[in-house]
Amino acid sequence: MRHAVILAHPSPTSFNAAAAKAYAAAARDCGHQADLRDLYAMGFDPLLKARELPWAKDFAPGADVVAERALLAGAEVIALIYPFWFNAPPAMLKGYVERVFGFGFGYGQAEPGTRPLLGGKLLVSVSTSGAPDEWVGQTAAVEHLRADFDNHLAAVCGLTVLEHLHIGGVTPGIRPDAGREMLDGVTAMVGKHFGRARA
Repeated sequence: MRHAVILAHPSPTSFNAAAAKAYAAAARDCGHQADLRDLYAMGFDPLLKARELPWAKDFAPGADVVAERALLAGAEVIALIYPFWFNAPPAMLKGYVERVFGFGFGYGQAEPGTRPLLGGKLLVSVSTSGAPDEWVGQTAAVEHLRADFDNHLAAVCGLTVLEHLHIGGVTPGIRPDAGREMLDGVTAMVGKHFGRARA
């Protein structure tokens, strides 16, 4: 299988960056391919353009969107890795979804409404927060995100949600052993779903 690993964190030395690398390495250890897309390092523009609106007379996706769609078209698994900011994905990831998963790729026209175009692809998410898991659980932040972001994206585009792994307590200066344990959780998740026994 081929995995498109989408990282949305501005720091290349962040825990999220390490989690994305751990995910990609684990997928490769399972005999799969993994393409890591660091949106900030790429300079991806998250701003939706007027001509990218489906009803625009001169409708056309940008060249950067065309390139991302070509990569995602060849992937069976789409993995989103990002931090919680104000209990939601960063604007970078939201803009990536709006532009790349938009009309003509994620969904198409139907009568009435729209039809999903990405059926058969799997969606995996790894999110992090500085708040401990207990607090995140009390606020139901992850449950709301799964309903409003993961499940909605999946329903519109025809994706199958495989898992959303949330890791709380990710703060600057975290103990190395605690960080390694968290990364081991990412590796274990990949192995659980994509290990050689399932290949």
